[in-house]
Amino acid sequence: MIKRLLRIAISLPLLLLTLHTAIRVVRHFYKFPMPQFLANLIDNPLRRRIQPPETTPIRHGIEPGMLVLEVGPGNGRYTLSTAQRLGDKGQLVTIDIEPKMIQRVKTRAAAAGVENILGVVSDVYQLPIKAGQFDLIYLVAVIGEIPRPNEALAEFKRVLSETGSLVFSELIFDPDYPRAETLIRKTSAAGYRLKEKIGNIVYYTLRFEKEVSHTD
Repeated sequence: MIKRLLRIAISLPLLLLTLHTAIRVVRHFYKFPMPQFLANLIDNPLRRRIQPPETTPIRHGIEPGMLVLEVGPGNGRYTLSTAQRLGDKGQLVTIDIEPKMIQRVKTRAAAAGVENILGVVSDVYQLPIKAGQFDLIYLVAVIGEIPRPNEALAEFKRVLSETGSLVFSELIFDPDYPRAETLIRKTSAAGYRLKEKIGNIVYYTLRFEKEVSHTD
């Protein structure tokens, strides 16, 4: 009995590692948004322990009264904590290409009595938003799901204010997890400058600002 339990204890992590690796290989070649039915699976106690929803908005640099854009809300846990951080004078616009995701967030916000969230169904390449609107844009484990990230980064730059921030938070358990150095290189090439890096290989946050262009 003890030997059997030991075999299970040893084989389970190996099985999970194999599954995780297989998913990463598939996702490397085929980028697609997270299916709606997986939202609750990804929002699990381990993730919430490592990447606490209560402190993530603070880590992102979000302050009360800001106008903030969230890309890819998942099941809405980080959406609600961000909206609460923004307060009555702030607003959070959250976008997703999947209508069911946006409906899920709206339902959750209504149940929690949170009224400063605007859910919008949209892709990231042509946002239905005027230029220079947002104080901050953030993505939590989402950038790896976007098939054409350079186009998305350009569109984020368009709708971000001149002094605004673009923020990424990544968790190593995510199948689309990019190395921080890779994400810094891609984002910098798109016309952003790294302001701050927080965390480690398991959970990191990168904060960027627009690269200032000097003209003679």
